[in-house]
Amino acid sequence: MTTKAKPNEPESPGMTMPNEWETPDFLMAQRRLDKVATLMNADPHAVRPLRNPKRCLCVVVPSRMDDGTLKTLTAYRVHHDISLGPGKGGIRFRPNLDLGEVAAMAMLMTWKCALMDLPFGGAHGGIRLDTNDYSKKELERITRRYTSEIIELLGPNEDIPGPDLHTNEQTMAWIMDTYSVNLGHTVPSIVTGKPKSIGGSLNLLETVGFGVAYCAKRAVARTQLADKSPTIVIQGMGRVGSVLARRLHEQGFTVVGVSDSSGALYNAKGLDPAKLREYVDSTGGLVNYPEAQSVTSDELLELKCDILAPCAVPDQILASNADKLKCKIIVEGANGPTTPEADDILDDKGVVVFPDILANAAGVTAGYFEWVQGIMRLFWTEDEVYTRLEKLVGRTCDRVFHVADEKKMTLRTASMSIAIERVLEARRVRGLYP
Repeated sequence: MTTKAKPNEPESPGMTMPNEWETPDFLMAQRRLDKVATLMNADPHAVRPLRNPKRCLCVVVPSRMDDGTLKTLTAYRVHHDISLGPGKGGIRFRPNLDLGEVAAMAMLMTWKCALMDLPFGGAHGGIRLDTNDYSKKELERITRRYTSEIIELLGPNEDIPGPDLHTNEQTMAWIMDTYSVNLGHTVPSIVTGKPKSIGGSLNLLETVGFGVAYCAKRAVARTQLADKSPTIVIQGMGRVGSVLARRLHEQGFTVVGVSDSSGALYNAKGLDPAKLREYVDSTGGLVNYPEAQSVTSDELLELKCDILAPCAVPDQILASNADKLKCKIIVEGANGPTTPEADDILDDKGVVVFPDILANAAGVTAGYFEWVQGIMRLFWTEDEVYTRLEKLVGRTCDRVFHVADEKKMTLRTASMSIAIERVLEARRVRGLYP
């Protein structure tokens, strides 16, 4: 039974039932917010609303399977804060997806959009499923039904989804079509990351790799590495990690370690990303690649290198392994790969961490460009998009470096403080209604 606090007495966390989204993922996101807000001396009453999502929609998604049976799935769409503009965030398909994971990602998107000065708030969504268990036709029916279930939250001025884990351009095309059919006319700006043939701009996951590579170069310059060919280990050779490997290899970096879901490889003399891609395309994975030594996933993270780029899944660099890392720089291509406890250990070791809300923010920035082009019905060339993207990411890096140096902060704390300050200012000037 829940005990109610007296009218003028604050409720103790132990006196109330936990919120449904308070999973380890979301609690970690809260700890990051609390830590930085305390360093900023931010008004706790102003911060308190940001500790929880603004709204959470949990929906049941019934769908017909190819064999005629009916399957019911659980899905979500969460808005964390929309004081800066409409919600912006991905849609992911994951077998163990829960509300806390989605809410944590929505909070992360709030900080990412605010840091990049984008006119968006933080949102996120997804369906609890394993894409390997469904045919393309089944995934289409599931995606369309999911869209219809959350359609009350969607809109070019309300909430604009994009691709995330295990979703892609095709997924976005289905969402755009379902939304447009319901409205009776085509609405290209309802999603980003869709195919170019229906109003897409650049492949958003290609731009994430582009942005992570750019931040890796800025990290090398900032730390003044003397090595003319910095070594890099990339965890996750998916659509982000593979682009990162290719771009840095072309720019003289030495890729000494890589991994995917099938295994991990190491070659001190360097790996050729093009050859790796050919091998994976022909065999389905990195296993038994002849020009490298096989290592475990844990060993990969602990390889000696200049740069470690976790580009796979969250919670990879923990308090239990942070002290074992031998890198000088971490550039977070994935969302949330490093825990707050690991951050403290890395800071003590002098490891420079380029945080996810900065390192992989090129994806949402390119999504903003696509949204603008869809609304204007005026499309830029690919060169124009990349030029604008590099300019905006570069400007944000400069601002983060300035705050970090001026206030003696880590890059993550500086990035978070800039983002939190912008959101708090927007909420202050907008006021509280009624």
